[in-house]
Amino acid sequence: MKLSARNVFPGKVVQVVRGQTTAHVKIEIAPGMVITSSITVEAVDDLGLKLGDTVHAIIKASEVIVGK
Repeated sequence: MKLSARNVFPGKVVQVVRGQTTAHVKIEIAPGMVITSSITVEAVDDLGLKLGDTVHAIIKASEVIVGK
């Protein structure tokens, strides 16, 4: 699969929290560095995501907001 996104981080699923329609998937991309993605429960099921899976976090955004 080819992507236009350039921010691709390989990682491992460390947690999947399923809600009614949305799931939060936590992906460890480096020791102590975790990215959380909110995706549909249907997408979790279609991908068969589970704890320990090797995945890629692919980030494509027009804005990055930084706060301090």
